[in-house]
Amino acid sequence: MAKRKENEAGSSTGHRADALRVLGVLKAATADQIQRLSSPHLTYRHTTKDTAAKRKEARTASHRGALNDLRRHGLAVDGGRTRGGEEVRLLTKDGLAAAGLELDRGPEEMGGMPKSAGRSGASHAMTVNETVIAMIRPKPALHLVAGEPAEAIAAAQACVDAPDGIGSITSYATEVALPSTGTWKNPGVGCAWADIVLIAPEVGLPLLFIEADNCTEEAPIIAAKFDKYMRHFHRKVKDTDGQDKPMWRTRWSAPDPQWGDATHPPVLLVFNQVGPRPALSQMKKVAALTREHWQGQEADGFHLYNGKMPIVATTLELLREHGPTGPAFWRFGRADRQNLWDAIGNPRRDTALARRAEDARRRLAQEAAEREAQRPVCADCGAKFTDDRWKASIAVDWGRGDSHPHLCDDCKTRALEAEQQAEQAERERQEQGHQEEETAQASRAGGWLGRWRS
Repeated sequence: MAKRKENEAGSSTGHRADALRVLGVLKAATADQIQRLSSPHLTYRHTTKDTAAKRKEARTASHRGALNDLRRHGLAVDGGRTRGGEEVRLLTKDGLAAAGLELDRGPEEMGGMPKSAGRSGASHAMTVNETVIAMIRPKPALHLVAGEPAEAIAAAQACVDAPDGIGSITSYATEVALPSTGTWKNPGVGCAWADIVLIAPEVGLPLLFIEADNCTEEAPIIAAKFDKYMRHFHRKVKDTDGQDKPMWRTRWSAPDPQWGDATHPPVLLVFNQVGPRPALSQMKKVAALTREHWQGQEADGFHLYNGKMPIVATTLELLREHGPTGPAFWRFGRADRQNLWDAIGNPRRDTALARRAEDARRRLAQEAAEREAQRPVCADCGAKFTDDRWKASIAVDWGRGDSHPHLCDDCKTRALEAEQQAEQAERERQEQGHQEEETAQASRAGGWLGRWRS
C-alpha cells in the first residue's frame, strides 16, 4: 500500500490526532503511554507474539508511525530515552499549537514543559504520565478485541469490569503555573507549578491538583511546595465584575461548599517508589511539616477545615491497584485510607449533619403527630379542623370568642345561615303581628266612633 505524502510513516490521521492530544497534555511521552491512553484495546492484541518485547512493538507500531510523521512535519522531536530504553517524544512550539487545536485550548492553557524532559531518563515526566494513566484507567472497546485468544478477551473483560477511573486525557493538564506574583501568562519567580491539574465536575471533582514524586526529594523540599500552593490560594485579584476574589477562581470554578468544608482546593501527592526514600516515611514527614495548612479544628465529633487545604497522599502502586474509587488515599490527619472523594471531603461532618437533620426531621414529625392528635373535629360532620379554622376557633377578638368554636368552616357557615334565616323569619313574624295588632286597634277604634256619632 502506498504511503500518503502527508503521512510518510504510514500512520492514520486518527493516530496522529491521538498523539497530539496526549502530548499536548503530557508534553513528553512514549509511544507505549500514548497507545495505552488513546487505544487501550491494542494492549490485548498481538498476544500470540513470542516475547513481551515483540508484543509491545506490534501494539505500539501505529503510534510510533504517528510520532514519526509528527517529527517529519516539525511538530515533535526526540526527547531522549527513559531509563528502560524507550524513546521519549516532545512537541515543538508548532506541535503545541497543533495540540491546542485538537484539545480546544488556548496557548495560555497548554502549560509548560515537564521538569527535566529528555534528560536523566525523564523519570519525573514518566511518573506524571503513569499517574494520569492510573487515574483515567482507560478501558478497551471489547468489539475491537473480538477474535483474539480467549485469555486476551478475558483480560480485556476484566479491565472493563474493574472500577472506573476519572475522565479522559482532556480532563487533565500538566505543568500548570500557580503564580503568587506575576500573571498566568508570566508567573513570578518562585511560584508553584502543579504537576497535574484534574477538572472533572461530572464526577464531583471540580478541581484537583496532583503532585508526583519519585521518592528522591527530601521531605522539606516537598513540604515547601505547599507553602507556594497556599500563597497562590491566598492571592486575590479583581475579576471581570470588578470584585476581588481568589486568583485561582478566575481560572477555575468550584461549588460552595467546595471540598467538605475546606476553603482551598485539594492536593494529591502520588509517590512512586523509585528513589531510596520509603514512600510511607515521606508521607508522614511531609504531613508533619505541612500541619498548619491542613489541620482542622475539632467540632462535636468531626473536624472543620475552614481556611485549610486538603492534602491527600497515595502511592502509584496503590493507585494502579485500586483506582480513585478504592481505599488508596490517606488524608493527612486521618488514620485510615479512603477513596478519593471521601479523602478530600469531610464524610464524618456529612454524617453528623445528616444525623442532626434526621433527628430534627423526626422531632418535627413527632411534634406534628402530637399536634394532629389534638386537632379538633367538627361536632356536626366530624371533619377535622383546618389549621386556619383551628386558629380562628380559639382566637379572642376584644373579649369575644368564636361564635361556633365546635364547628368546621362549612358547618359554621350553614349554622350562621340557618340562624340568619331564623332571625329573618322571627322579624317577619313580629312585623306581621304588629300589623295585625294595628289593624285590630283600628277596627276597634272605628266601632266606638260610629256608636258615639249615632
